[in-house]
Amino acid sequence: MEQSKRIRLLDILRGFAIIGTLGTNIWLFAQPGDFISLMSADGWLSNLEAFLAAIQTVLINGKLLGLLTIMFGIGLELKYRKAKRDKLPWLPFYSWTMVLLFLDGLLHYFLVFEYDILMSYAFTGIIVALLLSRYEGSLNFWMKASAVIHIVGVSIVSFLWMLILRDDALLAEIAAGFSEVKDLYTTGTYVEQISYRMRDFIRLRLEAIAIIFMNIALYIAGIRLFRHGAFDDSEKGKRIRKRLLRWGLGLGIPLNMLLLVPGGLFDLPVRYLFAPILSLGYIGLLAFILERGWWKWLLARFETIGKAALSCYVLQNIAASLLFYSWGLGLALMQNVYAIFAAWIGISIGMMAVAHLFVKFMGTGPLEWVWRKLSYMPFK
Repeated sequence: MEQSKRIRLLDILRGFAIIGTLGTNIWLFAQPGDFISLMSADGWLSNLEAFLAAIQTVLINGKLLGLLTIMFGIGLELKYRKAKRDKLPWLPFYSWTMVLLFLDGLLHYFLVFEYDILMSYAFTGIIVALLLSRYEGSLNFWMKASAVIHIVGVSIVSFLWMLILRDDALLAEIAAGFSEVKDLYTTGTYVEQISYRMRDFIRLRLEAIAIIFMNIALYIAGIRLFRHGAFDDSEKGKRIRKRLLRWGLGLGIPLNMLLLVPGGLFDLPVRYLFAPILSLGYIGLLAFILERGWWKWLLARFETIGKAALSCYVLQNIAASLLFYSWGLGLALMQNVYAIFAAWIGISIGMMAVAHLFVKFMGTGPLEWVWRKLSYMPFK
């Protein structure tokens, strides 16, 4: 139960996931109102830019979000162990921390970015914390049950999605709605954008609600990986990480490459079913790189971002908003793939520098510091 030493690989994975999440979101900032194109890779052989965008979608879109969800599950397990060591009432303590996370996500949603993930994670965290306190011995069952419900749901929605793609009138109506969003973020004021997020709260939160069973399964997968020693500095831990590398990449890459099949048949399954498999492969891959002593400078930068992950997640979305939205530099509707990649890399480098300062002077990020103080305040 004791876990006092910080595990470097976890910070590296968390930082890698944060940068990868920006790799997905940067397209939403650069091309607002074009969510469908983000999930599709049609026309990927038409030119080099389309090919690079497709590769990015295959390797990054949804995969690092899946990894971040697994990391939140591991974070829940670490908090569970610490609560036991400190003799804190587990469910009240963790539920309170999730209320704080939800409020953070709510502010982030209204003031910065409508595709916030923190509210969904807060809701998932409370559910899994409840399972952990009452049904700890059957977590494997709840993980499998949640995964099955999610798979059935995605299969049904994918079938409906294929029908939508064949209905020109419905597609035109969807495109008109996206056009309004595009106009809002390219010409609208900051206040108008906040008003839009408030007015369409339920509709804009549908994806976060729809993936709740996937989140539960991935949270529990993270807990089980940690409990089975996947992050231990031992031979058993190395064997588990090698299996994650072999099976995660060996299955994940071919399955995610199905996105390249024309017609949109695999658009939803790739993002919502196959992406987490590749997420597990990335755990094995970064563990392999760390154990070999490769890319030390880059891994150290991932590590610092991982120690200030919450702050960096919000910061990167603020930076992207300033860069692309009408009340900032107004670079939205950017079509040049190289420029979008450059924006991603530029913001990531900026985050590396800021995270280094956060960790050097505070030991963590400012949001993490406030969150930690408020989390323990009622229980002192």
